[in-house]
Amino acid sequence: MRIVFVHPNYHSGGAEIAGNWPPAWVAYLTGHLRRAGFNDIHFIDAMTHHIGPEELRARLKALKPDVVGLTAITPAIYEAEEALRIAQEVCPDALRVLGGIHATFMFRQVLEEAPWVDVIVRGEGEEILVALMEAVRDGRWPADRRRIKGLAFRDGDEIVATQAASTVKDLDAIDPDWSILDWSKYIYVPLGVKVAIPNMARGCPFTCSFCSQWKFWRDYRVRDPKKVADEIERLVTDHGVGFFILADEEPTINKKKFVEFCQELIDRGLNKRVTWGINTRVTDIYRDRDLLKFYREAGLVHVSLGTEAAAQLKLDMFNKETTVAENKEAIRLLREADIFVEAQFIVGLDNETKETLEETFQMAWDWQPDLANWSMYTPWPFTPLFQEIRDQVEVFDYSKYNFVTPIMKPAALTRGELLDGVMKNYRRFYMRKALFHYPWRGTGFRRRYLLGCLKAFLKAGVGRTFYDLGKAGYWGPQTKGKVDFHFDETRTIADAQMADWEASADRAAKAAERRAAVKAQMAERAEERRAFKMPEVAACGGGKEQMGEEA
Repeated sequence: MRIVFVHPNYHSGGAEIAGNWPPAWVAYLTGHLRRAGFNDIHFIDAMTHHIGPEELRARLKALKPDVVGLTAITPAIYEAEEALRIAQEVCPDALRVLGGIHATFMFRQVLEEAPWVDVIVRGEGEEILVALMEAVRDGRWPADRRRIKGLAFRDGDEIVATQAASTVKDLDAIDPDWSILDWSKYIYVPLGVKVAIPNMARGCPFTCSFCSQWKFWRDYRVRDPKKVADEIERLVTDHGVGFFILADEEPTINKKKFVEFCQELIDRGLNKRVTWGINTRVTDIYRDRDLLKFYREAGLVHVSLGTEAAAQLKLDMFNKETTVAENKEAIRLLREADIFVEAQFIVGLDNETKETLEETFQMAWDWQPDLANWSMYTPWPFTPLFQEIRDQVEVFDYSKYNFVTPIMKPAALTRGELLDGVMKNYRRFYMRKALFHYPWRGTGFRRRYLLGCLKAFLKAGVGRTFYDLGKAGYWGPQTKGKVDFHFDETRTIADAQMADWEASADRAAKAAERRAAVKAQMAERAEERRAFKMPEVAACGGGKEQMGEEA
C-alpha cells in the first residue's frame, strides 16, 4: 500500500525568512508507520520546492498512491484542501486524509467547504493514523470508520466525529524517520548550516488565551532526555545538521529533564558539533538564572522569549502570568550568559494606537534584546480569546492568519497604519543594531551569528518577501493608505462550524455557572464551619485527653 504525504505550498514572509524549515510532522508520522509495517511511503515538500498545482498533479499521477495525506496549520488550510482536490482528480481511488491543528478543531468547516476530503485525523496523528492505515490495508475501510477513535468524516449529509483518541502516552515509542526529508534544502540562513526541529515534549500546562497548543496536545508529557539526545546525535551524524530548534512550546517547564538533556549533549560532545535554540517563558529564565551558563555550555545559543507585550494590561489579557519587570530581567540574564535573546511582541489588538506601538519600540530598545519581532495578533478561531472578541473579527480568510497580516483592525488605526507602525519599529531597531551593535559587539561566533540574522532580514526585505510586503503593496510610509491585503471576503464561518461553536459556548457557560454555584456553596459552608464551635468531647474513660502516640 503506497502512502504519499504532501506539505502544502504556503508562504507568508514570516518565520521562513530565517530559512527553509524541515516539516517534522512527516518524519514523526513516517517513523510510526514504518514500525507498524508500512514501508512504501513518499513525501512531496511542495512548500520548500515551490511546487505548483501542475507539478503536484504530475507527481501524484506518477506515484499512483493508495493514500494521500496532508497536514495544515490555519493559514495553509486552503492550500491543503486544494492539494487534496488535485489528488481527487489524479487518483480518485486514493483515500484523501487531512490532519493538523486547524482540521482538528475546525473539521466541520473543512468538511463543508472541501467535501472531497475523505477523512480528518483529529489530534496527535501517530497512533490514529496507524489505526486508520491498518483499516485501509485490511479492507475494513470504510466499514469500520465509526469504530476508529479520533476521526471526522462525512456520511451522506451527516458530519461524524468519532470518540476522541487518547494522547500518545509513551512518547519514547515514537521514533521519527528523518531520512524521509531531503536535507540539502533545509538551511538556517544566519549560520548557513542544516537545521532540524526535533521534539522533546508535547503539551503546555499554561493556558495563554491567544494560543491553541495547550488545547491540541492536551496533557503535558516529556520524553526521556537520553532518547532525545540519541535523536540529535543521529541528526548530526547521519544528516549533517548544524543547528536545531526544539519544537516544544516551553522545553524548560520540566527543569530536571531539561538539565539532564543538556548534560547528555555535553557528555557526548554534541555541544561542540551543533548549536540550538528554544522558545520559553521569562519566568523559567529567572528561575534558572544560575544555570544559564551551563545551558550555554550545552550549545544553547538562541532563546526566543514570549514577552508578548510592553504593557502589563496586555500581559494580563493574554493570561501570560508574567510582568514587564520580569521580561526585562530575563533578557539581561540571557545576555550576561552569552545567549542570544529574541523578544516577541504581539501587536494589533483593538486598543492598539500609535502611542502603544511606540511604547513597544522604546521598551524593546531599553531591554536591549539581540533580536525583536512584532507579530500581528492572529485570532486563531479555536482559542478562548477568539471567542471573546468574535464580534470584532471581520476577516475569515484564513490564508491571512499568519502573524504578518493585520487581521484585526484597531479602533484608532487603519490596517495600513498598523503595518506602517510595525515596519517603523523594525526599521529603527535593526538600523541601530546594524550601525552600532552587530559589527562591533563581541567577536567570533556572536558577531557571525548576529550579522547572519541581519543578512536574513535584509535578504527578505530586498526581495519584498518580509511580511508579505510585496503582495500587500507596501513600499514605505507614503503607501500606508494604499496597502491592499487582498482578503477573500467570500470566506465566512461555515454554518455547521458556527452551530458547533454556539453549542460549545452554551456548554461552557453552563459549566461556568455550575462552578460558580459550587464555589459559592463551598464558601458558604466554610463560613458556617468557622462560626460553629466544636463542643468539648470526653475521651474514652471519661477523661479529656486523647491517648498519646507512645501508647
